[in-house]
Amino acid sequence: MPRKGARAHAAALVGLLAPGNSADVQEETAQTLSRLCAVNSRNVGYIRQAGGVAALVGLLAPGGAAGVHEQAMSALDALCLGDARSQDSVLECGGIAALVGLLAPGRSAGVHKLAACALGNLCGGDNAPARDSARECGGVAALLGLLAPGGSAPAAVREQAARALGQLCLQYNTANKDSIGEAGGVAALVALLAPGGSALLYHSAAGALANLCIQHARNQDRAREAGGIAALVALLAPGGAAAARHAAVVALHNLYEGSTANRDCIMASGGPAALAGLLAPGVPAATKHAAAATLSELGV
Repeated sequence: MPRKGARAHAAALVGLLAPGNSADVQEETAQTLSRLCAVNSRNVGYIRQAGGVAALVGLLAPGGAAGVHEQAMSALDALCLGDARSQDSVLECGGIAALVGLLAPGRSAGVHKLAACALGNLCGGDNAPARDSARECGGVAALLGLLAPGGSAPAAVREQAARALGQLCLQYNTANKDSIGEAGGVAALVALLAPGGSALLYHSAAGALANLCIQHARNQDRAREAGGIAALVALLAPGGAAAARHAAVVALHNLYEGSTANRDCIMASGGPAALAGLLAPGVPAATKHAAAATLSELGV
């Protein structure tokens, strides 16, 4: 389709997201916008320029249908993938607060999963304003609510909530690390490492702990006190998922860096032997390198 026609088509679709159109039309249109973004990256710009970001954020308002919320979040994810202008637009339109609102109790598991996923994606990379906005909008408490002990959130929701908490701590965001730690987030993430979890859940939780504890003495202590070191060492056992094992190595490194108490705990918990096991043939090179570096720094 010629550029002029593609621009007009994008504008026409964005118009169908306006209030007054049926939920079915809005849901189908948002799904179409997601597909257009995947087919051609130029469509991202056309949709954004037509006001698509604001229109999609508008669909996240309380009271909307779950299907509309889900497709709108998927479309926003597609628009923001690698597009800083769309990411900025989401922030300017109040999209962070809208996503946090969809993490509240009473929403469907599908809405919770997509809201946590979209929030995590927006808070990644260099998007420090989004990370600060998420904290200021109550995102920490909302995400931790999905990890509550005895809660009904399925594994897929907890996986995305844990990942989002880790994204909030990128680039050494001390304010977010403080907020999550003080709200009980370190213990909540350690609890996700218990036997019986999925590989993705372990990867998300260990990755979040790595980000929470790097150069943060209080969170390092919290992780040790919650049993996090033993749990991370257990993830290094042969047969575990490669991504989870790698995340566990990084988390252990960030836990002991600058902490004599945590170094001693790793040594006493069988950490050296577990790390040495990752030097065996067949272990991915990146994990093997991380394990060797950690052993060297531990003085083993």
